[in-house]
Amino acid sequence: MGQTARVPTANVNGIVVHYVRRGEGPRLLVFNGSGATIESAGPMLQALTSSFEVLLHDQRCLGRTTVTDSVPTMADYAADAAALLDHVGWDDAKVFGISFGGMVAQEFAVTWPARVSRLALMCTSPGGEGGSSYPLHTIADLPAHEQDRLRLHLMDRRYTPEFLEVNPFDRMLVDLAATARAVPKDDRTLRGERLQLEGRAGHDVWDRLPRITCPVLVASGEFDALAPPDNGRAIAGRVAHGEFRSFAGGHGFLWQDRSAWPSVVEWLRA
Repeated sequence: MGQTARVPTANVNGIVVHYVRRGEGPRLLVFNGSGATIESAGPMLQALTSSFEVLLHDQRCLGRTTVTDSVPTMADYAADAAALLDHVGWDDAKVFGISFGGMVAQEFAVTWPARVSRLALMCTSPGGEGGSSYPLHTIADLPAHEQDRLRLHLMDRRYTPEFLEVNPFDRMLVDLAATARAVPKDDRTLRGERLQLEGRAGHDVWDRLPRITCPVLVASGEFDALAPPDNGRAIAGRVAHGEFRSFAGGHGFLWQDRSAWPSVVEWLRA
């Protein structure tokens, strides 16, 4: 039997946070998406650690980090990251956030703008008048067949059986996501994921976005129905130094459009 690899931990804000530091280069704090963990972040880490020293953690209620008794707030998630930076001795960093992680990254940046030198936000939303991402916490209440249909649509508005039949790479992405969802989860994991989705529902930084003073890149997939590109455009237009880029794809555009990762990494390295 193999053993689970050990990762460093930090006791911050009353919880135990599991994290990794990998790669060499400029410091990059990474916020992962809904339900995502260090263990599931392999492809993203591979894309980033060739250019940066990446700091990635299992956010509260996810992975091996503490599952709290109550629903966390977005401020909790941001405060955990600030405390983790203190723990590893980073005064500031470039920041990358994807999907839910992009929401946390915004909360972090509006609360501690001096700690963010450059901010890249992928397939995400500001909340409030700028638009919100789809309320994922409501999907569990739907019949199984409706959940499957809705997940396909949210991932990419083009995704129909006919489209996937003639687009094998997209079919592979859908199958990988389905396989991951089919892996059995214990009660602790299920409770943590539910709490994280409920906490995500409270995201709204729209009125505070002008506090961000660093350069900001917002990137979206043209066919994303989970975090529509208009929400990304709203973020870019709300900050002082914002830039918006659209890529061919949906919520997984970083893998669907071969130009996406090189474009984002080049921008972050600037």
